[in-house]
Amino acid sequence: MDFSARNTQPSAIERRSMPFRGVELRSKPNGTGGEVLHFEGYACVTETGYEMQDWLGPFTEVVRAGAFTRTLADNADVPFLLNHSGMTLARTKSGTLRLAEDSTGLHTDADLDPANPDVAALRSAMSRGDLDEMSFAFWVRSQQWSPDYSQRDILDVDLDHGDVSLVNYGANPATSAQMNARDAEHVQRLTADERRALFDRLAAEFAPAPPGAPAGLRLWQAQAAALAL
Repeated sequence: MDFSARNTQPSAIERRSMPFRGVELRSKPNGTGGEVLHFEGYACVTETGYEMQDWLGPFTEVVRAGAFTRTLADNADVPFLLNHSGMTLARTKSGTLRLAEDSTGLHTDADLDPANPDVAALRSAMSRGDLDEMSFAFWVRSQQWSPDYSQRDILDVDLDHGDVSLVNYGANPATSAQMNARDAEHVQRLTADERRALFDRLAAEFAPAPPGAPAGLRLWQAQAAALAL
């Protein structure tokens, strides 16, 4: 299998989720007799590998330190959302959302309006433990693959028209890279033998195990098919 097909410039927005890191939500005076909810946390942790999956199989991905330098210097307009959608709860353009990269990763600092029903729901869900992950949506400006294409280093990202989000069901990074039009195009570029090998591999992975077969048989089938490549 030709893994060099991975080395193309991504053309679609990408999302990554991670468990809460350094998250705090607390009330503070707003200076006019009311209150504002102050949120802090990390939308991304840099220099930490995590497993990803694409149509060619698993690989390791690392967001490198400095990946956010240019987009933050460019004053990217970034909203703070819930599940990457809905009403904007804070925004860098208005000054209610502040993003910075430090030695840990992308630090998120937001002032939320407790009178907003969505914020009230968010506050309740966080206190109950129903919300326990952060995510960010981004465009890749620069990336680097290892010689064997087993590791992808993200070197430079663009957050403009992306977002940082609290997510109640964050997708595992390994399952967030679904086949898209670009991946389908790569399949068409494969030789007939390579497409046949890929088909055989997928057929083995998803073939139903015979009745009464051990639970690990399907995994063995997939591994055997992968080794056959």
